[in-house]
Amino acid sequence: MSEEQIKKIMEMCEKAAKGPWTSFIEGRDFTSGSSFIRTGNIEDDYEIEFIRIRDEDQDFIAMARNVIPELIDEINRLKDLLNTN
Repeated sequence: MSEEQIKKIMEMCEKAAKGPWTSFIEGRDFTSGSSFIRTGNIEDDYEIEFIRIRDEDQDFIAMARNVIPELIDEINRLKDLLNTN
């Protein structure tokens, strides 16, 4: 993966709502209302609702926002290790 690709991914993450994102699925996590992703923390009160989405896809979207910055950090750490050897 090129440095430019990594940079673009991180720019997208930085423009997105602050993490962590948490997926809440009706029937799994609560009993009434609609499924949603809460961004940031509960005080931010910003939620993403979908008209139609599979539970697994919603969970993936929330998880991706949380782990992509960590994965990019790990890629950069490993690249640094390779460059110092």
